Amino acid sequence: MPRRSPREHQVVLLGGGLSKFASDRADGSIRDWVVEAVLEALADAGVERDQIQHAISSYESDHFANQLTQGAIFHDAVGLCPKPNVRVEGGGATGGLAIRTAYAYLQAGLCDCILVCGAESCGKRVTSQTAQEIFAMSADTDWDMLVGGHFTAYYAMMIQEHMRLYGTTEEQLALVAVKNHGNARFHPLAQKPLDLTVADVLASPVIAAPYKLYDCSLLTDGAAALIMATEQWAKKNVPHYQERPAVYLAGTGCGTDFMRLGDRPRPYPGLAHFRAKQEAAQQAYVMAGIKDPRRQIQV
Repeated sequence: MPRRSPREHQVVLLGGGLSKFASDRADGSIRDWVVEAVLEALADAGVERDQIQHAISSYESDHFANQLTQGAIFHDAVGLCPKPNVRVEGGGATGGLAIRTAYAYLQAGLCDCILVCGAESCGKRVTSQTAQEIFAMSADTDWDMLVGGHFTAYYAMMIQEHMRLYGTTEEQLALVAVKNHGNARFHPLAQKPLDLTVADVLASPVIAAPYKLYDCSLLTDGAAALIMATEQWAKKNVPHYQERPAVYLAGTGCGTDFMRLGDRPRPYPGLAHFRAKQEAAQQAYVMAGIKDPRRQIQV
């Protein structure tokens, strides 16, 4: 388990930026959305582009944009060549792993100010069927994908097992979609704000029972960016740093599990639990000094 040492730097989040998220950003390409997000992050952080010493680019698939080494394209688009850039990829955990990697670079002393950028181009440039096939390649392509393994089916199996073990209902699961789309109504850059009810979710088409259309995540074009630094560097180089409350990276963790669902240990954690997330959470709690997360974590 990682433990904080008094010799380690405090890592701070200086600012962030988002592009507009949409099902079809016909007004540009992925590199344009990256520029939108990065320019906003620089302005929010009060940092000049030339102060960025390193960049982490995160995206899951090379296939959606028909472009290998997109990190270099992003780097060029925001004017950071020839400074270093590293690509991070880890399926649905890609964004979190990019932040963790940036933290490691700062703690290692490889840089003092780093840009983290994530982007995907998986909107209407490809069909939903093609998108499902590309995402299915994140599973075990030697076994699961060849017999129709798609993530909607995996999630449906997990939901059914959770229902069997704990009595979870479809109505309870529908509340997640109601909350998420409802929260989107208050964000001007969100893709699909909706004023849904539980009945609306339950009435939406079944994708893989009991998984329904409104349970599904959206296929989206967009980008996000963060500026991170050591606090020591920020105090010296960011004029207005101490005028805002500091945002520290207190804890991070990482875990993995067998990609093939049939290989996951039973009876516990089995199909109903994400062992990798549980392992990552335990590491992050230790690093942040959290012993009772239900009591100590407020949001």
